[in-house]
Amino acid sequence: MRTAEIATPDMSVETPGEIAYRQIRRDIVFGTLAPGARLRLDSLKAPYLVSVSTLREILNRLASERFVVAEGQRGFHVSPVSQRHFREVAGMRELLEAHALQEAFQRGDLEWEAQVVATHHKLARMEALMEAGDRDKTEAWKRYDREFHGALISACGSKVLMEAHRRVFDHFLRYQIVAVIYRGQAAGDEHRRLLVCALERDHETAVKILAGHIEACVEHTLSNGQLAA
Repeated sequence: MRTAEIATPDMSVETPGEIAYRQIRRDIVFGTLAPGARLRLDSLKAPYLVSVSTLREILNRLASERFVVAEGQRGFHVSPVSQRHFREVAGMRELLEAHALQEAFQRGDLEWEAQVVATHHKLARMEALMEAGDRDKTEAWKRYDREFHGALISACGSKVLMEAHRRVFDHFLRYQIVAVIYRGQAAGDEHRRLLVCALERDHETAVKILAGHIEACVEHTLSNGQLAA
């Protein structure tokens, strides 16, 4: 006779608050909620399907991540953007990602290689569409970009480092979305070179490519003149 199985709660099920947090964060990163926009709790509770008290908790959480500015009794607004802050974010991204690349290249196994190759394949296909003039895929393109860079460092062995990089990368990504930039074939070539470096475990070359990749992106973004100094 089989022993009856005891049902256990599914801890993986997300709460409405967590779903709303991810959606608001995404809407800030991808520009649906524009820099400087005031975040009125009463007007946000319906589209995000949560209460005012839950929204306040979410916005305070996003303020701790610097995506939102809390103004005490005056409420919240989306964090503004500036050239100076973008350069600071870029510098921090390079610092974290270069260190994580070194660790990942030393620790990475066959499964890691497969993940890097798979994420690069998706990114390369999306870059080809962008190169052909299809700019309706901007959000998917940047999502695959984030996945590829995340895969490159995913074997670094540190959840803390990965979380810090992910947060900084999303700030960096937000600036790219705000400026609606696409550097063209140069960026795709840099991604392909990073892929080769990963498979060959060539950390020193990868760090040099990464530095150029980030700097070129910053300069291209700032050249559009859409960010205040």
